Amino acid sequence: MSAIVEAIEEYRATLTKGVELIAVSKTFPKEYIEDAYTCGQRHFGENKVQELSDKAESLPKDIKWHFIGHMQTNKIKYIAPYIYMIHSVDSLKVLEAINKEAAKNQRTIKVLMQIHVAQEETKFGLLPEELYALLDEGKWKELNNVSICGLMGMASFTDDMQQVRNEFTTIKNIFDTCKGKYFTDNSDFCEISMGMTGDYKIAMECGSTLVRIGNGIFGKRYYQMQ
Repeated sequence: MSAIVEAIEEYRATLTKGVELIAVSKTFPKEYIEDAYTCGQRHFGENKVQELSDKAESLPKDIKWHFIGHMQTNKIKYIAPYIYMIHSVDSLKVLEAINKEAAKNQRTIKVLMQIHVAQEETKFGLLPEELYALLDEGKWKELNNVSICGLMGMASFTDDMQQVRNEFTTIKNIFDTCKGKYFTDNSDFCEISMGMTGDYKIAMECGSTLVRIGNGIFGKRYYQMQ
């Protein structure tokens, strides 16, 4: 059994029922993904369009690709034919661009609205009040080729696990507010993408349904080389 397969099976054993493991394969070569694929891993996360496109072209077609990086509108067309879910929607403009490219490909693309609750200024995402304003405006309801399936967020990079827990709880509370006010009858709005290698267990306790694990599965070598 390879180290990658062993790591995936160890993580799977710790997942709460209903939580999906996304193996974050960004910066890692396709051979690593092929290794993970052998044990049934199908959900993979990438954050660069060119790298994602290159991998998607040469790897099995039943892989479910998650785009987790900052989404530029002019790059959407390259991944629109096959992307499973885009986690990083932070404006109506991006939503509209995804809808346009999805329509061209005669498909509906799943998306998550990215919200910003962390302390760092560098992280992307909508502030809670910006998200509510976007949803109140209602233009998203006219977009027939995107499906808003939930929220994505990241906690601050800190050793203070109580702060991390508080931020994940905030994301869950925002999700609950959105579900109750805007998506009450929409069963697709059910996903919360939060939690990475160092904090995914706390994220699951706070309601995460999608955890994004990268170096915990694949190691740190390629991260350090970038």
